[in-house]
Amino acid sequence: MIKILIVEDEKPISDLIKLSLSKSGYNCDCVYDGMKAADALDEKVYDLVLLDVMLPQVDGFELMEYIRPLGVPVIFITAKNSVADRVKGLRMGAEDYIVKPFEVLELQARVAVVLRRYNKTDRVISIGGLTIDTQSMQVFRDESEIALTRKEFELLLLFARNPGTALYRETIYERVWGGDYTCGSKTVDLHVQRLRKKVGWDKRLRAINKVGYRLEA
Repeated sequence: MIKILIVEDEKPISDLIKLSLSKSGYNCDCVYDGMKAADALDEKVYDLVLLDVMLPQVDGFELMEYIRPLGVPVIFITAKNSVADRVKGLRMGAEDYIVKPFEVLELQARVAVVLRRYNKTDRVISIGGLTIDTQSMQVFRDESEIALTRKEFELLLLFARNPGTALYRETIYERVWGGDYTCGSKTVDLHVQRLRKKVGWDKRLRAINKVGYRLEA
């Protein structure tokens, strides 16, 4: 399982990040100052660090100097939104720089992009009675393979990586088909109906009125 270290001194924000990423299947640890972050990195091997800049004892930029030789990818998450700060963070070796406040779905997407860049994504996902091989694009239930189209597989993977999260139709369309969602389009609904039947998620994949769909965790 992918291990992520969250270094954020504001506990409500730290808890929100941990909750959203845990729902996506990541194993998250939280620390609240730079010194404890350095200790955690000495004790465990992490696949990604989410790092605030303004931290007690040792700030994020100073901690970045310690992390860089370890080869662990870093995403800064901070309220420091000046161009100078963003450029500094990226020049120090950070993979991305997210400014607070942020949308949870955007954070999940950026984390996934960085992990893919480092080939640190989970190859196999087990959820709702299914086994999903993300590399071979095969889906199994009780060792029997379920034949899906490319778009159905991408749709399944989106829900599997965001269990318990209500996904807007606009978000689903953008992530699976690309481009802008056209109000009134039935593309998403038709594909979800077909996917439900094929994988046996009639009760698990729930419609949210005037929103979209949610995979029950």
